[in-house]
Amino acid sequence: MNEKDDEKVRLDKWLWAARFYKTRALAKEAIEGGKVHCRGERCKPSKEPKIGEELTIRTGFDERTVVIRALSAVRRGAPEAQLLYEETAESRARREEAAALRKAGALGVETDGRPSKKQRRQLFQFRQDH
Repeated sequence: MNEKDDEKVRLDKWLWAARFYKTRALAKEAIEGGKVHCRGERCKPSKEPKIGEELTIRTGFDERTVVIRALSAVRRGAPEAQLLYEETAESRARREEAAALRKAGALGVETDGRPSKKQRRQLFQFRQDH
């Protein structure tokens, strides 16, 4: 692939080449589902990304903010794919903090299971009073 072809590449193809998604169809689906934002706005799969643009990409629990460093329409190995973008420092810190919270179990309500009959009566009474 020559340099001229890399100048015009679709966003879904670039996300696939940068290894954010396993298939181009998944990348397209994520963009259409509003999980990829360019400069704070939703975009289309056919958008042509430019070097220096900032993308916000949500995958699973993680949200990454990356700056495009190079364009490619060819999917290569992970070390080469990581050269296509640079994650911002605050994005990396947010992701690590969220991962630590998930690991610690802080994101989610832990209960002892179903309420007992007495606890259900107390809940019902509490709701009636308020």
